[in-house]
Amino acid sequence: MSSIAIIGAGKWGSALYHALNVKNTCFISSPTPREMPNFISIEKALKCEYLIFALSTQALRAWLKAHFENQNAKVLIASKGIEAKTGLFLDEIFMEFLDENQICVLSGPSFATEVENHLPTALMINGKNLNLCKEFANFFPSFIKTYVDDDVRGAEICGAYKNVLAIASGICDGLKLGNNARASLIARGLIEMHRFGKFFKAKEETFLGLSGAGDLFLTASSVLSRNYRVGLMLAQNKNLEEILQILGEVAEGVGTAFAIDKLAKEKDIYTPIVSEVVKILEGEGVENSVKKLLKQSDWI
Repeated sequence: MSSIAIIGAGKWGSALYHALNVKNTCFISSPTPREMPNFISIEKALKCEYLIFALSTQALRAWLKAHFENQNAKVLIASKGIEAKTGLFLDEIFMEFLDENQICVLSGPSFATEVENHLPTALMINGKNLNLCKEFANFFPSFIKTYVDDDVRGAEICGAYKNVLAIASGICDGLKLGNNARASLIARGLIEMHRFGKFFKAKEETFLGLSGAGDLFLTASSVLSRNYRVGLMLAQNKNLEEILQILGEVAEGVGTAFAIDKLAKEKDIYTPIVSEVVKILEGEGVENSVKKLLKQSDWI
């Protein structure tokens, strides 16, 4: 029997643990001890052959430097985001510790609550080593349909970018701009996300599938999304510090917004929606940003 451990016992890590336990004996660990079945120490978890990481993106590098030693591990990255300080994608961080053939990325529409309740969805597992992708895919229960591909960069960009667009969508709904406006924002957001991904040579079909359109439509249209809720509160003119305190959990789109904006400026990629989200996160009024977006002839 394969030894599998989830690293990270937040909502998403816990949901994956409950889902994977349907077919496997799965362990779980996190920096903060939890009272739950099969919870083990970090040291024991890292000795497992298969590791699924659901840690906060911005804390990941420091955690790996402090704890990670298993050079033979097979890793599935379930976190989503881009490191704000460096602009590095998550697989690039892991490649400081492992060969790329030991790394896969999980993406697609997957609210933690629904996964934990065994409601159906479909997910992508991307990696350069397709055999390893298939190994991870076989661990998932029947209510999660899994597909495999090799577009690691596309999957990571979709998983990161959609969280920022969810913030923008929450702002749109918080301002009560209507269904038409939200649909327009999401559609143009998908084009913006594709433009960004094209620079990094991601596959076009990735943005039209589960990782891109599927996850974006989900995350940008429901209060189950933490990032969408951040947008709703920004529309109420709450400041970021207050919002994160109310939220009480990590909203990956916040740090990722700054990371994408930084990369876009460095690479000269046109990302008007992300740029305005960053300005709003920095304190600019939401109404002013919306007016600026509407004046840009090529975003809507």
